[in-house]
Amino acid sequence: MGVKSMLPSYELGFYALVVTCAVLYSGSGIFEASRDSMNRKAFRDGIKPGWHYFGRKMDVADFEWVMWFTSFRNIIIFALSGHVLFAKICSMTVPQHRAVMYMIYGALAVLGSMGLVYLMIILSHCLLLYSVALAKQKWLCYVAGLCCLASFKVEPFGSWQSGFVTGAFDLQDVLFYGGCTFTIMRCMSFALESSEREEGIYSIFDLLKYNFYLPFFFFGPVMTFDQFHAQVSTRELRRKDDEMKSIRVNALLHVGAIVAVDIFFHFFYILTLPSDLKFVNRLSDWSLAGLAYSNLVYDWVKAAVMFGVINTIARLDHLDPPQPPKCITMLYIFAETHFDRGINDWLCKYVYDHIGENHDHILKELVASTATFAITTLWLGPCEVVYIWSLVNCFGLNFELWVQKFFQLGPFAKLEAKLSGAMSRRIRAAFGAVNFWAIVLYNILALNSLEFALLVTKRLLVLGFPVSTLSIWFITYCGVQLIKERERILAIEEEDKGDKAKVE
Repeated sequence: MGVKSMLPSYELGFYALVVTCAVLYSGSGIFEASRDSMNRKAFRDGIKPGWHYFGRKMDVADFEWVMWFTSFRNIIIFALSGHVLFAKICSMTVPQHRAVMYMIYGALAVLGSMGLVYLMIILSHCLLLYSVALAKQKWLCYVAGLCCLASFKVEPFGSWQSGFVTGAFDLQDVLFYGGCTFTIMRCMSFALESSEREEGIYSIFDLLKYNFYLPFFFFGPVMTFDQFHAQVSTRELRRKDDEMKSIRVNALLHVGAIVAVDIFFHFFYILTLPSDLKFVNRLSDWSLAGLAYSNLVYDWVKAAVMFGVINTIARLDHLDPPQPPKCITMLYIFAETHFDRGINDWLCKYVYDHIGENHDHILKELVASTATFAITTLWLGPCEVVYIWSLVNCFGLNFELWVQKFFQLGPFAKLEAKLSGAMSRRIRAAFGAVNFWAIVLYNILALNSLEFALLVTKRLLVLGFPVSTLSIWFITYCGVQLIKERERILAIEEEDKGDKAKVE
């Protein structure tokens, strides 16, 4: 109820004004804290010389972002540019064999960057999981796949395998574990799809073509085997209307996002500030809340840029890859919270939706979410912070269903039926605001540290009560109403498209 309910325009305008003022006020506090802490001794490792002519240093605390645009920049440009040129030639000359050509180029790129031993390790896991797939038993595919994944994520097995790779360079560990773990997820998808195939099994070359597609190999996203196989097997390569224009626009947006983040890091040290809890504790409640929220937004931007660049290349290859994650600003539901849509699609298809079915039964939902977060914990690498992150997010996902079932009981359902659609929307938004901050607090565990997450929670819910707590809740409520308004407009547009399709 209340999904398509309208609110008065002046009310929405007021909500937008409140959110805008709150963001500016919180941002000014973070800016002042960044300016004042620029030369602190505790921040020397996280803040390096930047724009001298502006008198600003740059936040370089994020290893991944710095890696992409310094030591890994030339490798990315060289390898992916070569793939684009190679793929274009193959698409024009031998479109029916382009998947084989992608595999050859990808395997040679992996060989050249990581060496023969690494390639042999990858091939051995592929061969092992292909052999398991021959049995066409799903449970065996899960067991073998998770054991292979654990061999890279649990010590001493991970170090033992990485020890075979000779040589040393800055990106060796990143490329080693990235390529290996994504390979296991792809091999599991292949094995599970093969076990469901009625006639025979896919060939080992289908698995190798799937795994050694270079844009996806080291950093994903994971595209399930059934989708990849169907798309890459298409012989008639045709572009949709304005598809190239869309690809160029997305490419420009990603370049703009990279520039925007670089500018942002010169004025807001959102990644380095949380490392000094004594300094952060002196910030106002508003600045602290903005700092926690900004960390989630940045992580989403980073994921959107990384997967966006890869997806652009995949679209040039006539594929339809998993889309970048949904913006964290647009989320207030745990079920939609993810930073890697490829992994999320994989987990939903093979675990979460498979066990939970329609996600309406409390016990099935508990089992499905527990299994999903157990595999996610293994994927991320078991450690204390990951255990806590998985536990609280699993709880949040189930708590949503519990609350939903509770308010579907007779008395509450009758009470809501008597309310107008607009009032129902306002009540739901108030609960959504609580959920929004639960998502923020639960996820900064993994993005920052347990200590920082506890500090933010204590300041906002205990020491800041009631003024800061209720004020931030109200501002978040305003933000959720704006999200709901966007969802309402999108729902109406989808309905109109459906009606036009029926008429045609």
